[in-house]
Amino acid sequence: MIAIFKLGGYQGSKAELATWLAREGEPDFVLCEDGCLASFLNGLIIKNRGANDKGTPESEQFMSNNTVLRKLKIALNLQTDDLLGILELNGFTMSKHELSALFRRPDHKNYRECLDQVLRNFLDGMEKRYRKK
Repeated sequence: MIAIFKLGGYQGSKAELATWLAREGEPDFVLCEDGCLASFLNGLIIKNRGANDKGTPESEQFMSNNTVLRKLKIALNLQTDDLLGILELNGFTMSKHELSALFRRPDHKNYRECLDQVLRNFLDGMEKRYRKK
């Protein structure tokens, strides 16, 4: 994980990573800042898809749920059907039109904010799909 952060342009330490991975409520738990999360997701994109000709992208200082979902979609090379399948693993259904609204520009008339519930179900579905038992 530290190597992925480094690809995204953030120099983290094992101790810092351990505080981010601690469960909420544990004494050493620290919330990962948006800029650090953006660096990790940018590093994940670079690791899985290769580096961009423009170099390492600048990490956003504010990450909306829509941005997190978009970066995960890019990093894991997921298509619409893949995203819907991952959501359905958690019993959460969406139409293709509802899903595409999450990836539009914020100033587009059909843009929809990705609610915490959608992102949470997506992340839980990813765990079910990718985690080895």
